[in-house]
Amino acid sequence: MSGSFSVFTRELKLAWSGGGGAALPVGFFAAASSITPFAVGNGVENLKIAGPGVMWIALALASLLPMERLFQADLEDGTLDAYAGSGIGMEGIALAKTLAHWIATGIPLAIIAPVLWIMLQGPPEASLFVIVFSLIGSAAFFFFGSIGAALAAGMRRGGLLIALVTLPLYVPTMIFGAAGLYAAASGGEWAAPLMLTGAAALFGVATSSFAAAMALRTAID
Repeated sequence: MSGSFSVFTRELKLAWSGGGGAALPVGFFAAASSITPFAVGNGVENLKIAGPGVMWIALALASLLPMERLFQADLEDGTLDAYAGSGIGMEGIALAKTLAHWIATGIPLAIIAPVLWIMLQGPPEASLFVIVFSLIGSAAFFFFGSIGAALAAGMRRGGLLIALVTLPLYVPTMIFGAAGLYAAASGGEWAAPLMLTGAAALFGVATSSFAAAMALRTAID
């Protein structure tokens, strides 16, 4: 556990060391959501109908952006080999790295989500629900994405493979999360979609580290 915590703190520092951190995913999230009026029109009703779905798709794609370098850099410079020889379980390493990157990137995505929600004509009083859904949904996206990131480690054009592997895993979270945002927008029942989104996130947290660890062992060998 102490070794995994050391990996976590190191990754959390590295996530912001270059000065960029969450800037690219947050910028993509904001830009992708902001162009919605150009596609569906700027009518209030059009934005209310399209906004939650488009916003959730943008969140999923923004969560994919950091995945290509999640394990690739450590594999290239030998850090993963050092971890493997240090006695730290690869499952703990995968969990620590993914959690650190979610904190560094997923939380800023959730913080900016209410601004985009209001811009897309979502009711301001539902902003808290948007933050909660975005936090849970981005956690699911990051942990499922770590599986694709581990499978693509060491491969050329790894970003394409990550998308092919990860996007099908995103489907349940996409369905439940979008349903929750539409319920929040219309004043409907949001508790069931929230619990299902949380269940998808917990499943991702519980299983992704084991799947990623197996892929990383193969990449190291």
